[in-house]
Amino acid sequence: MLKVAIIIERAEIGLGGAERSVSELTAELRDQGTEATILAAKGTRTENTQVLCNLLRGKRTSLKFFENALGEHLQQNHYDIIHSTLPLSIADIYQPRGGSYKEAVLRNIASYPYSLQRCIKQWTHRLNTRRTEYINAEKRLCSNDNKTVVAALSNTVRQQFQKHYQLPDNRIAVIPNAINIQLQPDEGAATELKESIYNSISIPRDKKPVLFLFAATNPRLKGLRPLLWAFRKITENTDAYPVLVIAGAKELGSYHRLIKLFRLGNHVVSLGKLKGVRNALSICDAAVLPSYYDPCSRFILEAIAAGKPVITTRYNGASERYEHLRHGFVLNEPDNIDDLTNALMHFCNSEKLELAHNTIIEDNLRDEVSIKRHAEKLIELYNKIIAEKKP
Repeated sequence: MLKVAIIIERAEIGLGGAERSVSELTAELRDQGTEATILAAKGTRTENTQVLCNLLRGKRTSLKFFENALGEHLQQNHYDIIHSTLPLSIADIYQPRGGSYKEAVLRNIASYPYSLQRCIKQWTHRLNTRRTEYINAEKRLCSNDNKTVVAALSNTVRQQFQKHYQLPDNRIAVIPNAINIQLQPDEGAATELKESIYNSISIPRDKKPVLFLFAATNPRLKGLRPLLWAFRKITENTDAYPVLVIAGAKELGSYHRLIKLFRLGNHVVSLGKLKGVRNALSICDAAVLPSYYDPCSRFILEAIAAGKPVITTRYNGASERYEHLRHGFVLNEPDNIDDLTNALMHFCNSEKLELAHNTIIEDNLRDEVSIKRHAEKLIELYNKIIAEKKP
């Protein structure tokens, strides 16, 4: 049986997309006959998860300390493949859940609305020693002296590694991100959620609301500011009643000022942090994420699997998983308010919503984003690397 070590910093599903993805991937790999084990610095130990640095204080672990702990573990335990989500030179496969660290820094800076903010962030990011440690480690991993293969979650990520590190094609394998499509929403909880949304705003009796779901733990990076500007325009220029449902963020902070300024109090509902988005997606009409940066958003994949029309940007690798103007919209820039407004206006029409929904179902996009296919492609890559190792 193929033995695979999957390395991640923290083994806690509740932390976010990367941790949940790794958990789902490990379960699927085991279902497909591999002996996959998660090796984490911190987190919860389980039958299939080894935690190596829990005795160390603090929530985070330095890359060097974790690498030393991994070295000791690997001396005593054999694995056919070392599959890491962190830039470790010991890995056979590097699958960066957040894309290239260099690109993440650049796009994070671009997400700030004012030039002075962007200048300050450009200068101060160098003071982040942890980020610098990861960027330097990624650079070493991509050097000619290393043979680690980068498993990119999208073509967008592949292009990042070609641009920043001139990584050759034979060291990049594009294996698109995926989700567990077998998990279904809780109908009772979804109904309660819908009632709470309707009760929190005043909807005219003669209007049927169109619910757009925006889900992100970092609303700035995922484009909430331009989305609110676009929402201001559509509420003034449509006979429909658009409602923006925001999930994921603990609090909206300064965005409350924009909501008040744009008089969107009865068009915006914040659900706060949710355990998952399936229930919210099941009651909403479309998903929108005008992201400045996303290697391949799970939220957009979840929406596609639920048959919901989607709006995102070319900076999101998930935009590669559907067809522009057929299943949704792919925007060139998150800051292009007119393009974003037009996309939202398009789906304020019930017939266009239904057409996109039916097309997603007919084109079987749900299976295309399945974790099953993702795991199959990874196992193919594992076997190829093992074959190349043999003398």
